Amino acid sequence: MDKKAFKYFNIMQYREEEEYLRSMHRSGWKLVRISGLCIYHFEQCEPQDVIYKLDYNSDGIRHKDEYVRMFNDCGWEYVQDYVGYSYFRKAADDSSGSDDIFCDDESRLQMMSRVFKGRLLPLLLMLFIVIIPQLVFGIMRGRYVIAAIFAVILILYAVMFTWFSIDYRRYKNSLKK
Repeated sequence: MDKKAFKYFNIMQYREEEEYLRSMHRSGWKLVRISGLCIYHFEQCEPQDVIYKLDYNSDGIRHKDEYVRMFNDCGWEYVQDYVGYSYFRKAADDSSGSDDIFCDDESRLQMMSRVFKGRLLPLLLMLFIVIIPQLVFGIMRGRYVIAAIFAVILILYAVMFTWFSIDYRRYKNSLKK
């Protein structure tokens, strides 16, 4: 039996996503893959406490075999890549005290930096090269429908960047404590 679920997590909510996948596995639903726009595919399994971890590492994706082998050597099963993240899992009872793929806070901050560079910088370029100019030209030329569409996109961008900034600041402060 299979199950599909739509679930959205922003780029700073990877811990919430990991916990969601863990709770699904505890409930007897093992992640098979993620497809499309946040569609999680599960298959029924024996309920088990399984730890899921996400890593954002474009170098790892470019050197896939050795990247996956490194995680396998540490007991992590590779699940898939999705929008830049690599998904891994292992049984909680196999974690031998460590259930994290990062050895320190600096490694976690480096991952967040990779996320920022890989995901948000291209979006910022789109904002300044496409969205804002189209909004301005739409207003100047009297194309108010086009201007309204780009105004909505601009508002969505503002909300997304604000959300990310707040979550990132919280995350950084939590590591300092």
